[in-house]
Amino acid sequence: MKVLITGVAGFIGSNLADRLIACKHEVIGIDDFSPTYDPQIKRRYIETASKSDLFALYEADICDRETVYDIFEKQKPDVVVHLAARAGVRPSLENPEEYYRINIIGSQNILDACRDIRPSHLVFASSSSVYGGSKAIPYSEEDPVMFPISPYAVTKRTNELQSHVYSTIYGLNVTMLRFFTVYGPRQRPDMGIHKFTKQIISGKPVILFGDGTSARDYTYIDDILDGIMKSIERPFQYEIFNLGESRTTKLIDLIEIISKCVGKPAEIEWQPYQPGDVEITYADITHAQTLLNYKPCIPVEEGIQRYVHWFKKFYNID
Repeated sequence: MKVLITGVAGFIGSNLADRLIACKHEVIGIDDFSPTYDPQIKRRYIETASKSDLFALYEADICDRETVYDIFEKQKPDVVVHLAARAGVRPSLENPEEYYRINIIGSQNILDACRDIRPSHLVFASSSSVYGGSKAIPYSEEDPVMFPISPYAVTKRTNELQSHVYSTIYGLNVTMLRFFTVYGPRQRPDMGIHKFTKQIISGKPVILFGDGTSARDYTYIDDILDGIMKSIERPFQYEIFNLGESRTTKLIDLIEIISKCVGKPAEIEWQPYQPGDVEITYADITHAQTLLNYKPCIPVEEGIQRYVHWFKKFYNID
């Protein structure tokens, strides 16, 4: 099987490429190595994949429509996994135009190329942020998602609607995956667990927003990869799935877990809640369990231990 991955040098994309290659699938990767964080880190993330004859990399921007079409027409992928996006809730409040350009216009180019080149199906990354500040806990795919509270969430909900149009009008098979706070090796440096781990190891204050009671459904990368792989293997006309651990951890408890794994206490600096933050995310994964046989199995305590081990090795910390 030939799988095209957009955002292949990112956190989830690079891990997925390694998993697919290990399963003897051919991987076509697209990434623009944007400087949202050090592009050299991203290049390190795809070092393993790049050594394989099953991997081909295109350095391209998904907003470059002509280049996207050229890649699709040349490679004719069997399945497309669209992960490329400008991510993050808080940064989207500062630069919404860039989020709309990349996440909506760039995704439109991917949808158009899929419509015309006709892979068997498209697996598309959405986000738990589409639920906004919903009080219906845990979040179900059947819940209304009418009131997102960040530009990033708006773009991800728009992606779901764009894809529904292409499924309905053009017969494109689309699986939307709402990821819940994914963490693990190669996590983006701007994400919370990376920041907290770095701050605790270096002895710097851990900056926390709110009062520590906010909770997240932290999902380890290997469980997310299992969900993506199952989505690659089975096309649907149009389905949305929550991919989470279906368990919540309070922020203050997360810091305690990281501190224990690092072996150093955390000095906490409290800051007010930030715009766009929500009190809780919590996935109802019944739908994914039923149709995908999705079975997350790595609890946050084990996942953080694995992550800290990777972090120290990657950054050469004794």
